[in-house]
Amino acid sequence: MTTRLTLARDKTAALPHVDSRIYTDDGIFEEELQKIWRRTWLLAIHESELPEALDFRTLTVAREPIAIVRGEDGVVRAFLNVCPHRGAILLREPSGSLKQASPSGSPNRITCMFHAWQWSASGQCLSIPRRKAGYQDRLECADVGLRSLACEVGYGGFVWINLGDSPIPLADHIGRSFDDLAPHLGSEPLEVFHHHKAIVHTNYKLWHDTNSEFYHDYMHHFNRVTGMQQPGYYDRRYDVFPHGHATVSSMTVEYAAYEHSSTSLAESRELSFPGLAKNGWKVLDLFPAATINLRGSAVRVDTATPIAPDKVLIEFRGLGLKSDTPEQRAQRVRDHNTIWGPFGRNLPEDLLGVTSQGLGMRPRSETRRVLHGRVEDSYIHDEVALRHYYAEWSRRLQRNPAAPFAEAAQGPRLTSIAALSDAE
Repeated sequence: MTTRLTLARDKTAALPHVDSRIYTDDGIFEEELQKIWRRTWLLAIHESELPEALDFRTLTVAREPIAIVRGEDGVVRAFLNVCPHRGAILLREPSGSLKQASPSGSPNRITCMFHAWQWSASGQCLSIPRRKAGYQDRLECADVGLRSLACEVGYGGFVWINLGDSPIPLADHIGRSFDDLAPHLGSEPLEVFHHHKAIVHTNYKLWHDTNSEFYHDYMHHFNRVTGMQQPGYYDRRYDVFPHGHATVSSMTVEYAAYEHSSTSLAESRELSFPGLAKNGWKVLDLFPAATINLRGSAVRVDTATPIAPDKVLIEFRGLGLKSDTPEQRAQRVRDHNTIWGPFGRNLPEDLLGVTSQGLGMRPRSETRRVLHGRVEDSYIHDEVALRHYYAEWSRRLQRNPAAPFAEAAQGPRLTSIAALSDAE
């Protein structure tokens, strides 16, 4: 007997979709770590988070501990945050300065607490206690420098890293996708003024999916009244670029349309960014999981780092201009936190939405078709950015996202998605 559920699924089969197992399967997750996260350029931090020589930040990507350090020469470098002697973690704090002596070592050096081996901020080994006595002439300090990673600063002062051995140039990876934001974010130095993290029980791609489509503005009262109901909203369009990136064109956000007894969003919203119209709004989504969201007086940057198939670490940064006066900075902070802070008018709904997807697509639950079938000539509610993202995902994993366990990534579903993407 044919059930209504089966009939509903059959009718959706002709629409572009992905198989929900790409969000829940352990094997696919491990393959993503190897073929995406260890091989592509990742937006890691902003250079303003390392304001002084010998400042450092630590993070973990694809289970690899990483340290990003500004050297005494001012150059930002990235290393595996692991001692090449016995595999211990070196820098154990999320951030700090090497100028401060650690309990196990001298200032201005990276010291392993285990056996007191030491390195410079540029990764050269400086000291191996009793090296001659134990290794004689079989090991020199020059033989055990820290494992260096590809690292570049650019595109608004962001620090980009790549775990691959021979990555393509960052400029080739970004291509022209940053061109629309460059006049606003590239003419003056930026500075992070807000940073918070959340561990969310969902797949990292689901968070990026949400950032890559505006159809869910129905979920946000704030976005409905200040955006969807305002002139220019439905004129916004997506542009897609090689390597899975997509941008959204601008509109003017009408903050005065939002009325609340204790919050007046129309007050003092005169601040903007160089060349950006007052209360303009542009978005850049970067493969595999970063979004730069420029709206009005603040930039919000999301970076999502996968922890497990159903768990992701999301970092949220707010940025202003380094040249801000104290009054301007205070205004940017208020504007940012009112909308995008942990208790703002926008962020909590998105987190609730992707958490509900995590609950609806648990590992080993019934396979579902996740539709990416809205086609509106690339206007704002088109799901072209989602289809474009999964074309890049398919190219890297050589799997059909609509049939991920087929013998080969072939067939009409893959073609309908991949046709929207350029090859690397």
